[in-house]
Amino acid sequence: MRDENEMLERILTTAKNDDRIRAVWLNGSRANPQAKRDRFQDFDIVYIVHEFESFTKDHSWVDTFGERLIMQLPDENEDGRTDSFAYLMQFTDGNRIDLTLHIPNEHPSIDSLTVVLLDKDGVWGNVPAPSEKDYWVRKPSAKEFAACSNEFWWVSTYVAKGLCRKEMPYARETYEGPVRHMLKRMLSWYVGAEHEFEVNVGSFGKYLESYLPADLWAKYERTYRNGTYEETWDGLLGMCDLFSLIGEEVARKLGYGSPVESKVWDYLLEMRYSAKYKNV
Repeated sequence: MRDENEMLERILTTAKNDDRIRAVWLNGSRANPQAKRDRFQDFDIVYIVHEFESFTKDHSWVDTFGERLIMQLPDENEDGRTDSFAYLMQFTDGNRIDLTLHIPNEHPSIDSLTVVLLDKDGVWGNVPAPSEKDYWVRKPSAKEFAACSNEFWWVSTYVAKGLCRKEMPYARETYEGPVRHMLKRMLSWYVGAEHEFEVNVGSFGKYLESYLPADLWAKYERTYRNGTYEETWDGLLGMCDLFSLIGEEVARKLGYGSPVESKVWDYLLEMRYSAKYKNV
C-alpha cells in the first residue's frame, strides 16, 4: 500500500504538471490535527480550476493516480452544474481519493479543515490554520430539541407496529432510520453540552464512543445487537431508555422541556406485552 507521502506526491505532481490546475487543497481528516491517523483515511483533495469541461470530457486523466478498484462520479448527471465536479476513487492498494474540481466564486467559502498544499497564483495565503470549528456540534434551539423528541417517539410507534405485524423489513427500516437518527442527534447534543458545544463527534457520530461515558456507550452499543423480533423489541426499548436518560440531561443543561413521552412509553410496553403474550 502506498503511504501518505507517495500519495501526496502523486497528487501534487499531477497538479504541478497541469496548467489548468491552479491550487490544491487538502480537506477532511488528513487536514485535521485532532483526527486519529490510520491507513483508512481518505485523501480529500480539491483542485482549484477555472473550468472543468476539459477534464470531464475524458475521465482517463485520473488514471495517473493508480489502479482503481471502483470509481463513482456523483456529479456526472447533474445538469447545469457550473462550480464543481467530484471523482470518488477507491484504489486496489487500499488508498482512496475523493477529488473535487472546484471553481471558486468571487467570495469563496473555505472549509475550516483546509490545508493549502499548492498555490500557483499566490491567492490563498490568508487561509487560517485548520480547525474543527465548522464541525462542532451545534447547540439546538428549544424548537429543534422538541422536534427531535417528537420524531423519536412518533416513529418508535412505527417500529412497534412492524414488530407486532411480523413485518421485519418495515420495523428495521424505521428502527435504523428515523429512530436511530434522532437518538444519535440527542447523543451528539449530550456530548456537545458537556463540551460547551466546541466538539466534533464526526460524520454519522463515529467519534461518540470516545466522548460518552462507558456506561452510556454500553447502552448504545446494545441497540445494535439484535436481529430477531424479540431482540429488536429489546433494542427499541433500550433506545427509548437511553433517549430518555440523556434527553433529560440535555434538557436540564439547556433549560428546555422534558423529552420523555410517558404515554408513548406505556403504549410501547403494552404493544410488546400484547405481541409476546397475546399473539397480537
